[in-house]
Amino acid sequence: MNKVFRKSVFAAAIILTSSVFINCDRTSTIKKNETAISVIHNNLEHTVKEKIITRKPIVFITGFDKGDKTFYNNARTYFKEKEFEIVEDQYSLEEVITWLNKNESENPYGEIHIVNKSNPYKGMTLETIIKGEKVTAESVRKNITKGNLPTLKESVNANSKIIFHANGLGENIELMNAFKDAFCSNELPNIIASSYFSIFDGEFTKHYLAKPFYVFYPTANSPGKIDLSKEIAKKYPEEKDIDWYDALNNEKERYIGEAYTTQFSIPVKFELDYHNSDDEVPSFENQEEIIQFIQLKESLYADFVKLQIPLNKFRWTYTIKNSSLTISGNTTGLIVLKPLIKPYGELQHIEPDTNNKRLYAMN
Repeated sequence: MNKVFRKSVFAAAIILTSSVFINCDRTSTIKKNETAISVIHNNLEHTVKEKIITRKPIVFITGFDKGDKTFYNNARTYFKEKEFEIVEDQYSLEEVITWLNKNESENPYGEIHIVNKSNPYKGMTLETIIKGEKVTAESVRKNITKGNLPTLKESVNANSKIIFHANGLGENIELMNAFKDAFCSNELPNIIASSYFSIFDGEFTKHYLAKPFYVFYPTANSPGKIDLSKEIAKKYPEEKDIDWYDALNNEKERYIGEAYTTQFSIPVKFELDYHNSDDEVPSFENQEEIIQFIQLKESLYADFVKLQIPLNKFRWTYTIKNSSLTISGNTTGLIVLKPLIKPYGELQHIEPDTNNKRLYAMN
């Protein structure tokens, strides 16, 4: 019995040695089982202690500010103060991957930050390929399939983090999976994004996260802050800490943790050509008739089902030119942002720790 046991240990030691250490000398003879196990143990210890040197974190600023908006400038300032390398003028996924390939070295990046202004309703402003479609799960996968996106070289490893600072992206699991494929190299990096909004250069903290709440109204036809506050309160009954009327009248965080409001718009346009159709070009008497028309057109209505914004929250107009019908709509979205603060101790924002799975989705 002891002989069988010793032979088993001896065989296991040889198998383990050959499977773990590819470059080991297979011609050497191991005379004692204890020696073999010791060699394996020592070599494993050496492997664990070996450190891979990673490169300095890098930040891609993938857009530019318009008007009085300062999102990109604030993010740029924040990361410069952390002494991260800043890369400008890369406005597409294609350009980001190409830049990484051109600047690869024997050491992988530990952190690659990608800053992009977005929200879950309007999506990302980042292009998939240069002058191509905006990034969506569908556009990324389509361009991977067609070979339009370059393959990432050895700029990353399994410990690398590709961190997207794009508002609400962490909820879009389908897009996160698509990014995983787009940044696939010899090893798969970690794709990280938050379901919250990333706020840079706040009144009290240079970078913090905030939980968003949404309410919509037809552009230029606001029902007023009182009615909107009642509507958003009904929409989010579980949220008891926000005074919705006050929040809708606040433009910034006046004290740590105070909810405030920002806004955006979503324009839509449909162009229908009746030149080769047996149907007459329709005309409409009011908003309700336009809404009913869109609901009956499955190809048009499908987009609104995805958006989950009711058609009556848009202001609708239409024009007819020759045999073409153009329908335009616009909705204004108000986002109430509630900064995340620590539930105990001194009043302060929760640190945006990318290792915290309560704050960031990791794929």
